[in-house]
Amino acid sequence: MTELVHLDVADGVATVTLDSPHNKNALSQQLTGELLAQLETAGADDAVRAIVVRSALDVFCSGADLSEATTVGMGVGAQRMVDVQRAIVANPKPVVARVAGPVRAGGIGIVAAADLSVAGESATFALTEVRLGLAAATISLTVLPRLTDRAAAYTFLTGNAFDALEAARLGLLTLTVPDPDLDAAVDTVLTSLLKGAPQGLRETKKLLNRTLLADIDARGKDLAELSASLFGSPAAQEAMRAFLNRKKN
Repeated sequence: MTELVHLDVADGVATVTLDSPHNKNALSQQLTGELLAQLETAGADDAVRAIVVRSALDVFCSGADLSEATTVGMGVGAQRMVDVQRAIVANPKPVVARVAGPVRAGGIGIVAAADLSVAGESATFALTEVRLGLAAATISLTVLPRLTDRAAAYTFLTGNAFDALEAARLGLLTLTVPDPDLDAAVDTVLTSLLKGAPQGLRETKKLLNRTLLADIDARGKDLAELSASLFGSPAAQEAMRAFLNRKKN
């Protein structure tokens, strides 16, 4: 089985790379399982001071794996999305999302869960669940705290795409930079993080994420069950199959 999530450690930074080209980094059970494992490994490594989550592709993440959702269902997949967000929020090391290319649906949960998210200006975002008879249930745990109520209503209800500059204005991103400057901007953030003492970074992150982590633990299971039930509904199954058929044609 080809590895879909790679881990590299150098100079105090663990780079976790999503690399599933056949489905544009869709959140399959294999990808989320490997992502959880790599985040745990990086978090437990004393040589690691900060973690970067990035894509090897020109797409950051296309959202849920709809092929999987229409065959094996989302009982496991929905809970995995809660677990991935929790693994980022609770990780003892600061997590930076390096965002390039389109980010759709569940992928936005990764961006929102990260402590710092830096995007190139050509990145685009869309919470498309509503158009498939779904709701952004599991990722609401991390996305809603980043947005104002008005921004949440607009992005969740319309499913419209928005660009990286708008994403930063809405609070989803920490920073948006010109595409050629993305790696330099991420390196600048990492340089600052590496100046922090491990204990200081760990305890400060706990303070920042205390309320968010408690909410994930309190409501994560219920939202995973809601998400799985919506994915399994006749309306959503029909919409997802129609979407997959359009992609084939």
